[in-house]
Amino acid sequence: MNRRWKIIITITSFVLVTILAVKTAAENKGKQFVSVATASTGGTYYPIGVGMANIWSKHLKNEKIQASGQSSAGSIENIELLRNGEAQLAILQGLVATQAFEGKKSFKGKPYKDLRTIAMLWPNVEHFVLMNEKIKTGTIDDIKGTRFSVGPQASGTEQSTIVIMEGLGLTKQDIITEYLGYSDTVSAMRDGRLDGGSLPAGIPTSAVTDMYASGVKASILEVTDEQLQEINAISNSWYRFIIPKGTYPRIEKDIHTIAQPNILATSKEIDERIIYLLTKTLYEHLDEMYEVHSSAKNIKLETALDGLSVPLHIGAYKYFKEAGLDIPQHLIPPEAKIDKQ
Repeated sequence: MNRRWKIIITITSFVLVTILAVKTAAENKGKQFVSVATASTGGTYYPIGVGMANIWSKHLKNEKIQASGQSSAGSIENIELLRNGEAQLAILQGLVATQAFEGKKSFKGKPYKDLRTIAMLWPNVEHFVLMNEKIKTGTIDDIKGTRFSVGPQASGTEQSTIVIMEGLGLTKQDIITEYLGYSDTVSAMRDGRLDGGSLPAGIPTSAVTDMYASGVKASILEVTDEQLQEINAISNSWYRFIIPKGTYPRIEKDIHTIAQPNILATSKEIDERIIYLLTKTLYEHLDEMYEVHSSAKNIKLETALDGLSVPLHIGAYKYFKEAGLDIPQHLIPPEAKIDKQ
């Protein structure tokens, strides 16, 4: 190839790249990019967050709203992502949302009063799993003295597990503590490097399904009524939940555990119109959401406010008012009260 043709090809390539860049910039002009913070990829937060983002991007294209899901260490990190403007929405455990808003536990001295909720999504079911050889009573008391993962550091899993342990009269000193994600927990159990772990998620959660399907000799521990009462004495955030038989491979009886709500949250700083559109679009396309994950089938308009303790974002508040929901006083955002004055 002679020098002349090389110059022509180089110029042509430059022109095409420039045209593409200009076109992309024009398409992105005025776009609102929304990131949804979730958790590790082996749990339920991630697929549901990505699923919501895809639905929003599809149906709000004409509104120039582009959404995406991002993995994270979980609820506690998600609070900081919201606070720092690194995410516009986040899926959180109800317990962590309450603690952040009130400035308790991990958030002591730094309450996040700008935190706002959008809706309750689905119950976060506690899966305390333990190798069968370590099981004595079959309840969560059996984790004492074991090599046990409490979830990634700075995650909602770690926070909720610590509260549950506190209700049992246990601390991290009573176990050999590991800090692993869901899939890594099951892998470590399979390899004999770990006795068990805490894997709270919607049912069925993929890591637990993998545990049973791959023949790991482990089981989900149960929670007694007395244990539930003791845990709620520390933080009244859980309720009785029964995992139906057949939810996981080769499990032929119901498992009595507990759950807390998972919520969709945001900051009061996010534009009212954007949150209104996101909320409206989610509830108008639940049929698509239900195809994302079985836990998503718990997302319903009639249960959208169940278990919430932090005020709604004004955009979500206005949508739910239009939808005819009876909104409790404690969920009415301060911004709405100001508007009425």
